[in-house]
Amino acid sequence: MSNGPAGHVARSTVRPNSETGRRAPIRTFLRTADGIPVDSVYDPGAFVYETAPDAFRSPSRDLVFVVAHGFTGDADRPHVRRVAGVLRDYGAVVTFSFRGHGRSGGRSTVGDKEVLDLDAAVEWARGLGHARVATVGFSMGGSVVLRHAALRPGTVDSVVSVSAPARWYYRGTAPMRRLHWLVTRPEGRLVGRYGLRTRIHPRDWDPIPLSPVEAVPRIAPTPLLIVHGDRDGYFPLDHPRMLAEAAGGHGELWTEPGMGHAEHAADDALLARIADWAVARAG
Repeated sequence: MSNGPAGHVARSTVRPNSETGRRAPIRTFLRTADGIPVDSVYDPGAFVYETAPDAFRSPSRDLVFVVAHGFTGDADRPHVRRVAGVLRDYGAVVTFSFRGHGRSGGRSTVGDKEVLDLDAAVEWARGLGHARVATVGFSMGGSVVLRHAALRPGTVDSVVSVSAPARWYYRGTAPMRRLHWLVTRPEGRLVGRYGLRTRIHPRDWDPIPLSPVEAVPRIAPTPLLIVHGDRDGYFPLDHPRMLAEAAGGHGELWTEPGMGHAEHAADDALLARIADWAVARAG
């Protein structure tokens, strides 16, 4: 597959798998608007089949899920692949590694420039022919899908944010204090690079990006779902409640009993419910 201008990927012909009748997954590097190569994977899902050399149809859906992983995750992590495996029963799935993560280039800005990574993945999904796009983000990725929907109005059809912070610089829990050490200290960034396969940018935000709670009011009328566990060790329940309040009655809030944080804590049943919600809300 050949890349076009920044953030654009040309459509290519993909032959169906002779054994499954489905198109095989595609893996490529997308180029973001600021020139970062982003490792990305497209899985056509269980419903997609080819009807013409340059087109596909879905017998029941034309929806694609674009999954935004949490900090220190990447497209090859088992917990990200598990999420994709559940969602693919409901539509096609795009997974990708944020900048500084996995095989992608650049350095992580912990939720700021990552909006450009998600934007490239969404545009790729559209270019593959999908009329409806649902973004599903976890933790850092949850904040990114909120900011993306606010900053790129009309580019997606539904938004799901799981275990996201409401505000920046939160240090109220031990895991978040450790994360701040990882991001802000040179020795922490070394641990991130060699221990967690995450390359972190050394510079502070300048300017400070739009926060998730500031972004949420701008998302309407795009359907919004906020999901949070009542045992989240990173962000207590005041975070999703702030987000839901900022939505002004537009978004839905699911508080999940016994759930911890992000992808690891989202079981298959919850992911299936999220997928059902997105299919119903995406138009």
